[in-house]
Amino acid sequence: MMASHSDTLVVFFGATAGANGGKLGSDERELILLVWQIVDLHENKVGQLQRTLVQPDSADLSEQCKEETGLTAEELCKAEPLESVLQQFHQSVSAELKSLGRSSYTLCVDGPLLIRQVLHPEASKKNLVLPECFYTFVDLKKEFHKCCPNAGPVNDLTLTSMLDCILHMLLVLLYHKFSTFETVNYKFESGACSKTEAVDSETVIRARGLPWQSSDQDIARFFKGLNIAKGGVALCLNAQGRRNGEALVRFINSEHRDMALDRHKHHMGNRYIEVYKATGEEFLKIAGGTSNEVAQFLSKENQVIIRMRGLPFTATPQDVLGFLGPDCPVTDGMEGLLFVKYPDGRPTGDAFVLFACEEYAQNALKKHKQILGKRYIELFRSTAAEVQQTPALVFIITRDCIRLRGLPYIAAIEDILEFMGEHTIDIRPHGVHMVFNQQGRPSGDAFIQMKSADRAFMVAQKCHKKMMKDRYVEVFQCSTEEMSFVLMGGTLNRSGLSPPPCKLPCLSPPTYAAFSATPAMLPAEAALYQPPLLATPRTPQAPAHNPAPALAYYSPQLYMNMNMSYTTYYPSPPVSPSTVSYFAQAPSILPPQPGALVRMQGLPYNAGVKDILSFFQGYQVSPHFTTHSLTHSLTQVFKFKNK
Repeated sequence: MMASHSDTLVVFFGATAGANGGKLGSDERELILLVWQIVDLHENKVGQLQRTLVQPDSADLSEQCKEETGLTAEELCKAEPLESVLQQFHQSVSAELKSLGRSSYTLCVDGPLLIRQVLHPEASKKNLVLPECFYTFVDLKKEFHKCCPNAGPVNDLTLTSMLDCILHMLLVLLYHKFSTFETVNYKFESGACSKTEAVDSETVIRARGLPWQSSDQDIARFFKGLNIAKGGVALCLNAQGRRNGEALVRFINSEHRDMALDRHKHHMGNRYIEVYKATGEEFLKIAGGTSNEVAQFLSKENQVIIRMRGLPFTATPQDVLGFLGPDCPVTDGMEGLLFVKYPDGRPTGDAFVLFACEEYAQNALKKHKQILGKRYIELFRSTAAEVQQTPALVFIITRDCIRLRGLPYIAAIEDILEFMGEHTIDIRPHGVHMVFNQQGRPSGDAFIQMKSADRAFMVAQKCHKKMMKDRYVEVFQCSTEEMSFVLMGGTLNRSGLSPPPCKLPCLSPPTYAAFSATPAMLPAEAALYQPPLLATPRTPQAPAHNPAPALAYYSPQLYMNMNMSYTTYYPSPPVSPSTVSYFAQAPSILPPQPGALVRMQGLPYNAGVKDILSFFQGYQVSPHFTTHSLTHSLTQVFKFKNK
């Protein structure tokens, strides 16, 4: 049993298969050695030194480890696993305390790394339950410096010299009363955060590369051993309200934040997680809430939050409670439900639910993809920060586009305009985007930008499952951001957006404002090639009796982010509708450049010069750019790639 101000100490040390000293635990290597010794301050006696090897999953030892411990892989293969060694430690200490007539002790370590950065993370990964004594301890280095403030910093020590140093400390601390006991949180406490709260930037990190289904508890488990502030995990969402694989985490102080930074590229399952510094301002942008309704919903503490997605728009609180059933009662009934709505009051199909305990939440998660009405419902773990972000995201997203799915493969722009009927007048200039697959064939999808979200909603209602030729076409309302992601090469599905491949190295995490909207038309990578990106269309010569229309429905977006190792989709090539006697003008994002160049990626391997020139039919190619010069350019590129 662990006790405060006990006159019996258990001095505890350990070593890993990798780095030790000041870098202990930073390389995610396993424990291979535990050493402990009991010190009876009342009788001024020191017990026998106990030394036990620990069998790691991998016996690959670093040179530093071999030099400091003198251990070999053969010795470790004969050792007991960590679970057995911890039981041996508990039995050995209990027996020795009993012989001394003691029942409690104080665990003492030389710095927090062994407990916080090694023992707790490894036990968490191996699903081991640590004895209670490892949740409270005394850091002898801190106590030593309180006792001897002029002693200066204690240098990294070898295992042998550490024992000598600690025994010397104990002599100094013989009549010293321990004033500070380090604690490790048993579990992460969720909670709400106010935007007016002061958050120290020296306590915040950004974790990147998280699995999309990660919850705040999963992130707390990744940082097991370090104390996260109450409500200190904020999962970041993208513009569509889906998790983007990042989270901001706030620790209780800068010491714990610095130890968290040492877990950079440690693993969560099979994925390594990047850990960077962040600011208090970034944390508040994600975690800070303003809505009174949300604040009231989150006022009930220590609740498990589940997010429901795909609810029928007509679903009522009673419908949701009936769907969940009696085996997973919602906290306070209807007050434990929060429906997410658009600014105009229409439901989004999402809702958050509070449960009083983990058992009820687990029962609810078992209903994942069960049917409510005519729709299957998705259920996920959620966090207070996600609840606070989602309503704000709904206000930011403008769903002023529609997506057509299931188009006949022979469908052309004219067919889409005829399909839209009277709603054609509500299409924005350059607002029709057909989507082609990697082979250059129609994918059956198209995106159309409408003049307003209301117009998009109206079209989706009236044209959904309307027939085009011999097929019915599905029409969904969507946002400009969703459209842009697909046109950039991403994938749009029920699970959210899968972003396109990024070929550019990310040297450090960017600093950006939360909820920043994606550019409406131009892909992010395309910006690197400004200004020679878009070809300049030839000025149409319209007859006097047949003036060119004032609007163009097709957007000639030439840049195609093709990467053959991904299943991606691309906007259609810049060819105007054949029944319209004008050429589409280039978007206003980049002004036309005389003699502009175009970079083409992802061409079919059998594409020839004539195919490329045919692709640009309707655009004026420079008179100096002949078939011979194009052939010469392609030859030079081929030679360069083969060097």
